[in-house]
Amino acid sequence: MISHRKVCVAFRTIYLSCYMKVFKFGGASIANAGRMKALLPIIHDERQPLLVVLSALGKTTNALEAIVGKAVGGDATGAVVLANALEEQHINYARQLLDDEHFEQAKKSLAELFVEFEQAVGNVDPSRYDYSYDQIVCMGELFSSRLFFFLLAEHGINCEWTDARKVIRTDATYRDATVDWNYTKLEAQAIIGRQLKQRSVVVTQGFIGSAGNGSSVTLGREGSDYTAAILAAMLGMESVTIWKDVDGFRNADPKLFPDTVRIEALSYSEVIEMAFYGAQIIHPKTIKPLHNHSIPLYVKCFLDRSLAGSVIREHVTDTHYPPLIVLKDNQLLVQVTTRDFSFITEDNLSTLYAVFHTLKIKINLIQNAAISFIACIDNRADKVQLLKQALGKEYKVSVNENVQLLTIRHFTPEIVFELTKGKQRLLSQETRKTVQAVLK
Repeated sequence: MISHRKVCVAFRTIYLSCYMKVFKFGGASIANAGRMKALLPIIHDERQPLLVVLSALGKTTNALEAIVGKAVGGDATGAVVLANALEEQHINYARQLLDDEHFEQAKKSLAELFVEFEQAVGNVDPSRYDYSYDQIVCMGELFSSRLFFFLLAEHGINCEWTDARKVIRTDATYRDATVDWNYTKLEAQAIIGRQLKQRSVVVTQGFIGSAGNGSSVTLGREGSDYTAAILAAMLGMESVTIWKDVDGFRNADPKLFPDTVRIEALSYSEVIEMAFYGAQIIHPKTIKPLHNHSIPLYVKCFLDRSLAGSVIREHVTDTHYPPLIVLKDNQLLVQVTTRDFSFITEDNLSTLYAVFHTLKIKINLIQNAAISFIACIDNRADKVQLLKQALGKEYKVSVNENVQLLTIRHFTPEIVFELTKGKQRLLSQETRKTVQAVLK
């Protein structure tokens, strides 16, 4: 017989999860102390309990990457100087953010994290770049989330801080780790689920997790969206809201293109296509866990909560989309040609795909001809050098640098002409709904 108490506890758990939400705040929303303070009304006015996922403070990840570069390059002194400067920036941020009492508490808490940070900088292994990268770069979200926790505490919000690395377990693929879903679900429910029953708000970090050996990992650049989706799925949340500095999902990046338009609603499938092609509105892996659990994702503007924003869900009544445009800079066009003029057939393709897979190089566009294989990839100098070494014996490898990859979904001939005029098309592909072009 199942006891009445167990039934009540189970019902309460289901009831709570149905009304819990995940809010994800990106770096722009906490770029300075004034921005972070301005988020308080969003937290106060929301039905709680609430799980908050934070990115690093604006530009912090770039600063951490610079520290990695110095350390891996052998400039230990330069790395320490940059690390000290970043620590001081966070202390100054805390001083502007908090009253005296909570500033002292935050300063002590940050000092504990700084010890881990300094050890990571001092223990860099140049032969293990990706590993070293993750031990350092993961610190940005830990810093910012501690600051946000103390801000909430200062304003009387019943909150708790959780280290996401104790919840999200992954493999050891540093910089692009794969989640252990079974383990992570158990930990999410045991740790965060319990906290949400006791607190109004739980604060954690996006982008980071830990491998089975206890080392820190990251989930891929801009991976905080993905973290929000992972936890929402595992905790059965009502919805996820990503707070950005735009008024919703627009048909192109307004920083790159004039006269963009907001799209009120998009389907999961449409967004995952755009994310795959490189749209920066959301991390590419975010949609799958949400789709699997029918959890809608809202994109709202933290600068003006009254704006309608956008929603991403399974069913959308109006599927007549305007042209959706993605432009990726800093691309490389890699051409691999057989040295003996043998055809690029299944055997060669299998070898080539295996090399790209082993090196964890994502192919953004691919095409093969009789004796050549062409791929457009992100410009990662370390990866490209390894690729040339892996293929150089059997193939001739040539690279076009500083190219752009333009993708247009729901294109028209007019928009293709407008966006490619005056540029050299090195490669183009067209399907019924999508056109892509590599431009120089």
